[in-house]
Amino acid sequence: MEAARKVIIREVALRDGLQSEKAFVSTGEKIEVIEALLEAGVEYMETTSFVSPKAIPQLQDAADLMGRVPRGRLKHEVMVPNAKGARLAMEAGADRLVVFISASEAHNQANVRRSVTESLAELEAIFATAQRRSLAVTGVIAVAFGCPFQGRVPKEDVLRIAHRFAASGADRVSLADTTGMANPAQISDMIHYFRKKLPDIEICLHLHNNRGVAMANLYSGYLAGVAMFDTSLGGIGGCPNVPQAAGNLATEDVVFMFEEMGVKTGMNLMDLIEAARKLEKILKHPLPGQVMKSGPSDPRLAGKLCEIDSN
Repeated sequence: MEAARKVIIREVALRDGLQSEKAFVSTGEKIEVIEALLEAGVEYMETTSFVSPKAIPQLQDAADLMGRVPRGRLKHEVMVPNAKGARLAMEAGADRLVVFISASEAHNQANVRRSVTESLAELEAIFATAQRRSLAVTGVIAVAFGCPFQGRVPKEDVLRIAHRFAASGADRVSLADTTGMANPAQISDMIHYFRKKLPDIEICLHLHNNRGVAMANLYSGYLAGVAMFDTSLGGIGGCPNVPQAAGNLATEDVVFMFEEMGVKTGMNLMDLIEAARKLEKILKHPLPGQVMKSGPSDPRLAGKLCEIDSN
């Protein structure tokens, strides 16, 4: 499949990014970040998750946050663990639901304390709830490229879950390298495999950078025909149930690469850098994103924004 000349970036910092932060970020501060991302051109955001506050305290303000977020052009996607979460998300005005299952038994048990079979059984109630409101659903397959407890995950196991998502009504499947175990050849192979088996399902890639090859994996996915990617402002995040988990790819880093390649993202890099630096001040610790430190390729803009001497 020919590589697209325009890609869609889903911003996940407010959910996947913040869930690993120990210090609670206030709802007002979250709104500030969302507004900055909207100003930068973000259109798709995984805004929060209706999960137990005991499980993820950082997301305890999900209902309050959804009641205050800017609407209109910005579409708010909400991750839900069960039918109750789906109902709460829809009542809060979610534009799309996101459901997740791990491709390995070990990670699913660590993540949600259920077997894969039990999680699949939960799907019917979630999708039935969504269909009553004609709400679109994305199915996320965690540890699709490797599990920190099991190791390699067979493609057939990943496809089996994807088929269940599709049969239940999902129009998009997100393949998540939750552990950062994938390599570019593996990404390409998986995407071509999925295109043959599920040609009508939109594919999104969610890549973590545990082993430093996430950007290469993203580029491999792009060349294989993927046109939607999850990224996180400043590169924050990491699965709480993955040992030594690193963050997501930084939104501004990915936008820099694509725009320099002539691939449109619909985002303003300078505004993204400003948003990342705002987030860094809120979190009070350095973020792993690189472009927010070095600036754009234009020496004048880099010098102005990041105080880099172009001489």
